[in-house]
Amino acid sequence: MESENNQELVCEMKTQLSDQEVIQLEKQNSRMVTQFMADKIERESKKHWDLFYRRNETRFFKDRHWTTREFVELTECGSKGKTVLFEVGCGVGNLMYPLLEDGLNLFVYACDLSPRAVEFVKNHNQYSEERVSAFQADITGDDLTSNVPKESVDIVSLIFVLSAIHPDKHAAVLMNLLPVIRPGGKVIFRDYGLYDMTQLRFKPGHKIADNFYMRQDCTRSYFFSTEYLEKLVTECGFEVKSNSYVYRRTVNKKEDIDVPRRFVQAVFVKPTSKS
Repeated sequence: MESENNQELVCEMKTQLSDQEVIQLEKQNSRMVTQFMADKIERESKKHWDLFYRRNETRFFKDRHWTTREFVELTECGSKGKTVLFEVGCGVGNLMYPLLEDGLNLFVYACDLSPRAVEFVKNHNQYSEERVSAFQADITGDDLTSNVPKESVDIVSLIFVLSAIHPDKHAAVLMNLLPVIRPGGKVIFRDYGLYDMTQLRFKPGHKIADNFYMRQDCTRSYFFSTEYLEKLVTECGFEVKSNSYVYRRTVNKKEDIDVPRRFVQAVFVKPTSKS
């Protein structure tokens, strides 16, 4: 994961890897994360994310003001009455609070694996139980209907969330979300794309499985292809509305950073019927 204390600009599409990038990816296979360590990180993922928020508090991520630019679904919130948004993996509220501050007619459910992150959400000066219900949850297995009524959610946000979860559990997350989404409700998705700069920079000793890596702080990151995502969501019962790579540049003039980025951005829909 990276700090969002950067400016994001559109860049040209990169069509193929360079020879050096291919070599770098091959080197990652020379020393994989051991199965013992991979299993340990999986068991302790909640602890590592709580430590992350203890270290960084609310400073690491900038508020995500770009979401209404990228997802028309958010700009339409409240146009036909109050919209119910479920921010999954809410962190400290960097997506939902800008939306509420913009005056959108929303009620927000928000959950995170880290209890500390949820406390930061609740301590925010914009927090009100009339507009927000925040709770701790493991979205890979916890019963979400104990906090979110069945078929009540209009929009689910999965923004840089699924990548932090083992790919063996991606389907479980989507299946776990289905009961709380109303028929016709949408999931907005953005995450790391296959061969993004951050994937290419991993050194040997960090790769857990195909396109899945361990960071220095023992949090993890998966890198998505559009093909993988489409197969995943359709097999879980969703319909794909859009699914494409998004190419950007991350620019931080203060730190002399200017690098190309590759994300996957998608919208998928819970069908209105099983036909």
